[in-house]
Amino acid sequence: DPDAALYWLAKMVAAGEDPRFIFRRLYILAAEDIGLADPQAVVVVDACAHAFEWVGLPEGQYHLALATLYLATAPKSNSVGAYWKALAYIEEHGAGPVPLHLRDKSDRFHGPLREHYRRTMGEHAGYRYPHDYPEGWVEQQYLPDGVEGGWFRPKGHGYEKVILRRLRRMKRNRRDAEDAEKNL
Repeated sequence: DPDAALYWLAKMVAAGEDPRFIFRRLYILAAEDIGLADPQAVVVVDACAHAFEWVGLPEGQYHLALATLYLATAPKSNSVGAYWKALAYIEEHGAGPVPLHLRDKSDRFHGPLREHYRRTMGEHAGYRYPHDYPEGWVEQQYLPDGVEGGWFRPKGHGYEKVILRRLRRMKRNRRDAEDAEKNL
């Protein structure tokens, strides 16, 4: 509710709350409660916080209100909280090793020579360079052996609709490739 957001913002400012503390909370809200539904929310808060630093009080309150209204009216998603599930998994099971084919073996090369090495040798046997595949994505093992993942589940609000369509398309392409391989 944008009116409620403005009311509580005004109450904090009238009570003498430090605007930097309010912006800190707005940064957190932009990531935690809006997240990928509107990835620009963090950018808007950041721009408003920086503008506030330049403008100061009392006019800087426009920037507080702008950031507050943007967040109040933005689509919401907490799917970025999937990070905490991944962290809990690692805390419970430990961190597995990076799959061999993903380990960078070309440290000694730089510039065009490094790119040539990647394309001709791969980082390690079995590595598939994602940029050589449609949409810059290729099916290969990205997680350690035995780790299933499944933590990130976009809600389909705002920009997450685009992400969800892309993930579904990649999953469909993976199934189609598996079916084609079975028919060989």
